[in-house]
Amino acid sequence: MSILASLVRAYDRLPDAPPFGYSMEKIGFLISLNEDGGVASVTDLRSGDGKKKQSRMMLVPQPVKRTAGIAPNFLWDKTSYVLGVTSGEGKRTADEHAAFVQRHVEALQGADDEGLRALLFFLQSWQLARFAELGWPEEMKDQNVVFALEGERRERFLHQRDAAKALWERLSAAEEKASQVCLVTGEAGIVARLHPSIKGVWGAQSSGAALVSFNLDAFASYGHGQGDNAPVSELAAAKYTTTLNRFLERDSGHRVQIGDASTVFWADASKAEAEAAESLFAAYIGANAEDEEASKTVGVQLERIRNGDALSDVEPKLAGNVNFYVLGLAPNAARLSIRFFFEGNFGALTERYQRFVREMRVEPSPRGGYPPLWRYLIELAVLGKRENVPPNLAGDWMRSILSGTNYPLTLLSTTLMRIRADGEVNALRVGILKAVLMRNYKMEVPVALNPEERNKGYLLGRLFAVYEEMQRAALGNNVNATIKDKFYASASATPRKVFSMLDSGSANHLSKLGKLSKGRQINLIRLQEEIMDLMEPGRDPYPASFSANEQALFGLGYHHQHSEFFKSRKNTDTAEPGERA
Repeated sequence: MSILASLVRAYDRLPDAPPFGYSMEKIGFLISLNEDGGVASVTDLRSGDGKKKQSRMMLVPQPVKRTAGIAPNFLWDKTSYVLGVTSGEGKRTADEHAAFVQRHVEALQGADDEGLRALLFFLQSWQLARFAELGWPEEMKDQNVVFALEGERRERFLHQRDAAKALWERLSAAEEKASQVCLVTGEAGIVARLHPSIKGVWGAQSSGAALVSFNLDAFASYGHGQGDNAPVSELAAAKYTTTLNRFLERDSGHRVQIGDASTVFWADASKAEAEAAESLFAAYIGANAEDEEASKTVGVQLERIRNGDALSDVEPKLAGNVNFYVLGLAPNAARLSIRFFFEGNFGALTERYQRFVREMRVEPSPRGGYPPLWRYLIELAVLGKRENVPPNLAGDWMRSILSGTNYPLTLLSTTLMRIRADGEVNALRVGILKAVLMRNYKMEVPVALNPEERNKGYLLGRLFAVYEEMQRAALGNNVNATIKDKFYASASATPRKVFSMLDSGSANHLSKLGKLSKGRQINLIRLQEEIMDLMEPGRDPYPASFSANEQALFGLGYHHQHSEFFKSRKNTDTAEPGERA
């Protein structure tokens, strides 16, 4: 099933899906009118305080698709169209207002509904100077505005009156349009020349961007312009855009941000099964559950799945034919790019998630328990900022997790680059290195410290941690910079240049350590010898350079050995007096 077709099917499961010809839009202010068209009052519909005020989401007649031209909405719009005022330069504000007035004068002429007549009188008598005369707030400018009769402004708005609904239905059906077979539904219908905009994608235009568009001659097929290139009915276009906009809303329970990709997900199943699958997938990728009780239930299920239990044992009703969809969207000028799209069985998706968990597992585990995917991505960003996450990498990584294919090789190179740049070797980054080696290169990689591992990269990573421990034990914890801060990058890439120097430098540290703790000195020397004994006999233990794979194993060996030292120190610190840890 295509992306559009699955979104159209999901429309029928929306709890409060808007009727055809209407959409949910942000409305900031209400202008109440007397029956003669005079202004009775203005009401701020926004909630919140200060600059964080949020406009009210309201069901209004479907907005027009604006590109570069001037096109007014019906019975509502922003103040540049409705009132002819804007906070900017407003080079074409007068033309926008004139177009709004003209459209409504033509549509409302002869109307016998008192509300529609009041709007007509208002538009015919409105003067731009009245905005200041009436003392309306500056923050009203550029907000979307609706109307109501003063006597019923608490009950209904002007566009909700029966006469307004009937008029909007007649206007929508007035244009003569050709009917064709819709490529999404397979049914005959009026073709949408322009598809409604998609809003809520991080980084895209606030007015919305197009998921489907044909705006250049190069895109025209056999002379078919715009929507005729790939006929999609107006009904199907309204359904898929409504569904996607709803999923992209904040706190919708269907979205999460992965790098620059605004990711939405949904299930095609019964209501109960769909909600269960969506809640569980949100837990997979780290989206927060709103309901506390539901969160506890999902937490128990998630723990079992991470431990390797089959989905059929954890949640049998989801192991059957529950189709699941994951869509990643990223901004691309006035359009949207599809970073990734998954369509498949939820059971298969869960198995791929479990594979990802196994591959990322390292000991000791990251602080705070199992991290969500976005937390791993932060480790790949300069200065640890979300906006610095490499854009294509996040989407490529998510696609490989969903599809079960190899991880992008840029994942390995980017992780190594970040380690060399800031010297931070933690469980999150090491987990990434381990996962790439396992999936892409089919290598057997230890989860925790393996004293028998003979890979030279792993051994030299352990040896580097031993030299660092010698320095720490000899000089104490107040060293401004350890050998890791100075030499890790070069030691992991070109070990021959560094390790002979570290070997001679460690002699001084061991000499000083012998005066402080003879037993500790002997233990570290013994560990150093054990690591060296695992090297191939008769071969230079320090290669001139390491490949990316060996650098990854170097980081893994360092992390395992360094963590073992930390654990030993912690046990010693917590041991009872007279007791040896």
